Amino acid sequence: MSPDLTPDHLTTDSPGPGLPPVAASVTAELVEALSPRLRKRLDAGVAKLAARPVVRDGDTVRIAVDDDTDLVLHAPGGTVASADAVRCGCLLAPDCLHRAAAASAAPVADDATEPTEPTQEAQKVQGEKEAETAGPEERAAARAVFAAAAAVLEAGTDGAGAVLQAELLRAAHTARLAGLPRASASAVSVVTGVRAARSADPAYRLADLADALGGALGVAHRLPHATGPGLAELRGTARQPYRPDGSLRLYGLFSEPVLTATGYAGAVTWTADAEGRLYTVSDVAPGGPGRATGAADRAVRIGDTSLTHRELARAGLAVSGATVSPTGRLGAGAGVRAVRASGAAWRAEPLGRLWDVPVADQVARALGGGHDLLFLDVTLMGAVREATGDCLLADCAGVPLRLATAHDAPALPYRDNLRLLAAAGGVGLRVVARLAPGPLPRALLLAAEHPSDPAARVDLGLDRLQHADLPAGRIPDAAPAPVVDEAPLHLLRRRVHQAVSGGRRVLAFPGSAAGDGARLRQVALGTAGDLLDGLHAAAADRARDAFGRLLPSDAGRFAGAWLASALYMSEAERALCAQAWGVTTIPA
Repeated sequence: MSPDLTPDHLTTDSPGPGLPPVAASVTAELVEALSPRLRKRLDAGVAKLAARPVVRDGDTVRIAVDDDTDLVLHAPGGTVASADAVRCGCLLAPDCLHRAAAASAAPVADDATEPTEPTQEAQKVQGEKEAETAGPEERAAARAVFAAAAAVLEAGTDGAGAVLQAELLRAAHTARLAGLPRASASAVSVVTGVRAARSADPAYRLADLADALGGALGVAHRLPHATGPGLAELRGTARQPYRPDGSLRLYGLFSEPVLTATGYAGAVTWTADAEGRLYTVSDVAPGGPGRATGAADRAVRIGDTSLTHRELARAGLAVSGATVSPTGRLGAGAGVRAVRASGAAWRAEPLGRLWDVPVADQVARALGGGHDLLFLDVTLMGAVREATGDCLLADCAGVPLRLATAHDAPALPYRDNLRLLAAAGGVGLRVVARLAPGPLPRALLLAAEHPSDPAARVDLGLDRLQHADLPAGRIPDAAPAPVVDEAPLHLLRRRVHQAVSGGRRVLAFPGSAAGDGARLRQVALGTAGDLLDGLHAAAADRARDAFGRLLPSDAGRFAGAWLASALYMSEAERALCAQAWGVTTIPA
């Protein structure tokens, strides 16, 4: 069917963004059912399927495998929840390659449900469970997650094909059934990152995948030995309960698009009350870039208000019977009432007090586990070229700050807006950014005052600046990047990231250490040097049998050495980040 003849209720797309999210257990089940011969062909089948068009008709998605065969996915509620919901018309069905390939190409369904108000009985059970030690079922599930994640690390993104991904998804499903939602979500995040890497997704970042892999391995490693409150934290919660919060008078701050590699998209609008507490209203559902850019013009789902997200970002909201999740998300239950109210400028009360908080205190709050938004007054100084692209150099209370894009998706205007702002050197702006921890002061730019009109504001992921929006006059030349005497942690970071990308083998080559451990010890980073040497030793350790043949590698040992290096690097960079921003004490 040609696009011009497609009825209004049908949409066409390519697999990946066009496929509905598939539950982790479904993908694992379909891949496990394949014969060994078909498993070897699965990655090729996923790539071949990616070239076929997708046709949506309500909750049904259809892929033309060839001229005579269709593959159909039924997704009631937007998610494929059972293996029976994936049907193929080929002669080998139901044990064909096509069903497993479709599930492996689709986004992983988010198992997290909408936050709900727990019953008293549920709260009692949860309280009793928090006091227990980990049970055999939980320990077994955690070990399964660790083993599957270690196998992915062993192979690297280049070798972690659909079969290894399915094994990690099965471990994630087992962890969820065992009451370990945090381990389950961490494992799914790794699969999502691996798929983004293998598909050359422009939004993919190696550092994000390394963080996800470290999170999955770390939780799975610690959980079998944890007790009490520590165990409860590692278990996590599948539901975030909304709690009553009475009446609220909120003022819109900004709105940002949401576009995830898991196939979800939408918008989140940030608001604040008179005391500076932050609240969010979100509209996120399965979808792609089109939904991310269009959700801002949808009405917010709270009470009877007809405000869109774009309007709420500049207006206000009066809420009665409010319910709020622990992360500040506003509930939209039947008892919630909301009406439009007047907003406030960023330089007026009560929003202005957000910018009155010293920058070091804001960074300390973010590093201590609070929200990671920074409210900054900056002077633009031009663009700085980095390996990942240009970023904006700005002066923030004497601190040379790098402002990077919050998302690299071409459909979102972040990158274009940053380039235009880089041409407005010398201009002072009030901005909202998200802290990016690292050894240099760095943040992801989300919203800013209009360059020519401080009374207006720009949501940099939704609004597009034009050259005419820049102040008139000569534009100063871009300032060179400041020279920073940075601790050589990049020697450890590079090897940690190389392992994620290329697997064990890239660290096992003779001479790959090349004295990096000794160099780290020379600058008083002895622990980093020892960890790096240990990582190389674990990568190169391959025993042989009596006939000189290589024995299977110890993926667990390599994963343990990698995890220790990753955790050290994370904590060291956190401390350096605090030092760079002038933070003296990080809240526990």
